[in-house]
Amino acid sequence: MAEIIQRDGTWAFDGSTVRITPGLHRSVPLFRQTYGEIAVPLDAVSGVVFEPDRRRGRLRLRLREGADPLLQATGGRLPDAADPYRLTVDTDRAGVAEYVAEEIRHALLLDGVPREPVERYLLPGPPVPVSVRSSDGLVSFDGTRVRIDWAETSGRVKRATGPRIIAVADLVRVEWLPNSGHEDGFLRFVTRETVFSELPPEKDPYALDLWGSARRDLLTALVAAAVTARLPHPSTRAAARPGEVRPGEGGAASCRAPAVPPPRADRHDVLLRRLRELGQLHRDGVLTDEEFARAKAAVLKDF
Repeated sequence: MAEIIQRDGTWAFDGSTVRITPGLHRSVPLFRQTYGEIAVPLDAVSGVVFEPDRRRGRLRLRLREGADPLLQATGGRLPDAADPYRLTVDTDRAGVAEYVAEEIRHALLLDGVPREPVERYLLPGPPVPVSVRSSDGLVSFDGTRVRIDWAETSGRVKRATGPRIIAVADLVRVEWLPNSGHEDGFLRFVTRETVFSELPPEKDPYALDLWGSARRDLLTALVAAAVTARLPHPSTRAAARPGEVRPGEGGAASCRAPAVPPPRADRHDVLLRRLRELGQLHRDGVLTDEEFARAKAAVLKDF
């Protein structure tokens, strides 16, 4: 057993699994503490590195592309401090960190674990049910359905549509961008009917606009990962088109990968239905003239 215990957390490797447990100290980000312990099978690992520094070093575990629904959902956008596969190591424990890294590398070599992408998730993602209260409302996922209950501070369009319930079977993909504290983020659930919608997150009834506490809003990545784990694996999608963002080393495929468009007739039915919905919201006074014109123009652009 190779093990390193730090204030930031604990890594323990038994030859087949890297068990990562976040620390309980207040310096450990809320996201990692909420995500909890992660058991990473050796087959999911592509490499490990220890980066020494004067004050504190960093132990980093790199996963094979497509192995983890969390990395798939977040697309490399998690802040470094919230990355569950990164451990801050005190200088006096650098030797132990090097030993743990070497033991993992040695096991990868002995087992002949390839670095190529995998065709199925090797980690389960966050357990369900999972529920997160964000700046735009409460988002919950029970394993089969997503439910969004809007906050009083949500936009008028969203509050007028009422709670949103989305079945996993209706989803095409999940898009997630963190609230950086300087720029708003969002969590968007893209369905077959909204795949062509260009509404901004603050007006999209299928998206949460993340503008409040960056620390709290970061937890929406748990929902994004839990849903992603139950969607078709990226390897089952059509080959990437020119210009599509490709995953980097140790990262995950972009959660914005374009979907295969539906037949033209179906697409027009979806757009016409969206225009009728917008018209009704405008007549009811939910949308101003300016808001209606902007949303209508975005839909008409897809015809």
